[in-house]
Amino acid sequence: MKHNLIIADDHKMFLDGLLSILNTESNYSILYTAKHGGEVKKYININTEEKIDLVITDVTMPEVDGITLNKWIKSTNKNIKTLVVSMHNTPEIIDDLIDSDVDGYLQKNAKKEEFLKAIETILSGEKYFSKAIKDIYLQSKFEKNKDKDIKLTKREVEVISLIAEEFTTQEIADKLFLSKHTIESYRKNLITKLNVRNLAGLTKYAIKKGYVS
Repeated sequence: MKHNLIIADDHKMFLDGLLSILNTESNYSILYTAKHGGEVKKYININTEEKIDLVITDVTMPEVDGITLNKWIKSTNKNIKTLVVSMHNTPEIIDDLIDSDVDGYLQKNAKKEEFLKAIETILSGEKYFSKAIKDIYLQSKFEKNKDKDIKLTKREVEVISLIAEEFTTQEIADKLFLSKHTIESYRKNLITKLNVRNLAGLTKYAIKKGYVS
């Protein structure tokens, strides 16, 4: 049985590479190649009678990106499977796509065998996420949970904010009407509590949490 595929990517080299991989497989037929998600939406809207099995799409494309396209496909036609390939593998993007029921996610530099395995897996009705993508996703979930557990007291937030603003221990002590020794123990406790190595780590944490701008 032949499967009908659409590919959306604005990088010609990648597109040509993928086409040459798929053209060696007799059970895939490429219906259409697009430069961005808008062209895919248009094609699907016009060719309502056509059986489309899988859309392979990049994340970053002009006009309509892969995340928007995936959401649209999933809300328009549940029967069309989606495989996202990308160089931009941030936890936020992966999260967003998983929330929108994407069927698979691969890095762009995946080997030919993995591309074919991903396509086959998805067309058989299962999800496919490459190991690297799973690792990024799990690591971010783990970090998020770790962050949730850490609660800083009001005083600790004051101390870490002043550290991040590069005040010395003595200056922080003066500002908060505490002894230098107390500030030093706050600093040590914060380093342990937040599992960072040094003051730079504390500063990074304070910036990430928005304690300092």
